[in-house]
Amino acid sequence: MRRLRTALCDRLGVDLPIIQAPVGSAAAPELVAAVSQAGGLGMLALTWQGPDQARRSIRRTRQLTTRPFGANLVLDFPVDDLLAVCLEENLPIISTFWGDPSPVHGRIEQAGALHLHTIGDLAEAVHAVTAGVDVVVAQGWEAGGHVRGGTTTMSLVPAVIDAVGPVPVVAAGGIADGRGVAAALALGAQAAMLGTRFLAATEAATHEVYRQHLIAATAADTAHTLCFDGGWPNATHRALRNTTLRRWQAAGSPPAPLRPGEGDVVAADASGKGHRRYEDLMPLPGMTGDLAAMALYAGQSVGLVRDVSPAARLLRDIAGQAAATIDRLQSPVI
Repeated sequence: MRRLRTALCDRLGVDLPIIQAPVGSAAAPELVAAVSQAGGLGMLALTWQGPDQARRSIRRTRQLTTRPFGANLVLDFPVDDLLAVCLEENLPIISTFWGDPSPVHGRIEQAGALHLHTIGDLAEAVHAVTAGVDVVVAQGWEAGGHVRGGTTTMSLVPAVIDAVGPVPVVAAGGIADGRGVAAALALGAQAAMLGTRFLAATEAATHEVYRQHLIAATAADTAHTLCFDGGWPNATHRALRNTTLRRWQAAGSPPAPLRPGEGDVVAADASGKGHRRYEDLMPLPGMTGDLAAMALYAGQSVGLVRDVSPAARLLRDIAGQAAATIDRLQSPVI
């Protein structure tokens, strides 16, 4: 796969320009380690973990792989203690999102870690580079989970590359197979970040009900919405349309606490804790209840998710398809 290797691969210490997006609670150490072990870059999502749990997640991942991996922190939440843990544990890659990277960049740089920051528009990209970040992740509107901007990946990525070069850019949003990775590289990105496809990886901490909805869905089944913002108010996201979202829309999409069924407990986790409708939590293993009514995050690439596969197989298939796509594009037309 030498053809796929970019300069950013060398900086990240990976073999393939494929990064697993920090898909919230689904980004278990098992998934992160499997992606990194297979040559990509796995990313923990630590924002909603306490410092002790975050340290355990990092150490568990290290038990499973000797390859580099990183951790993501959402700057809309207090993350100072979590960042301290990441740096104490000598994580080589820190990813940030949804906020100004300036206040945390100095600590990341001083620790010798590489700082990735995800943006949703051109102004954010320019500001991130001014703040000193090492890599810009340009997230298009097609992305699943929480979505920062409103521009498509195909339009955003080349504009960001033109504006911030030579700082490397990673393309994110709407990419789920090797053709998407090849397209990202053709645009000038040095890697692609995939989230939705890895939600259906064997090692992901996703409930089987969630996985089957991903496999059955198409791009038309996703909605860019504010519906599931319990826990993260006013944060736009993309998720599958389900009973909760349709009922809310039918009522005119009222704000909290006026949403229909606002106090309904729709699921319980393995410890017995109840989870209410409109929470920002996805269905996790061990949960019971009306799991299909929870937040089923998915990007518009969900139509390319057709099975549950081990992360290593996903990496191999995606990389092989990307290389084959590039070969076809470079072959002379007869």
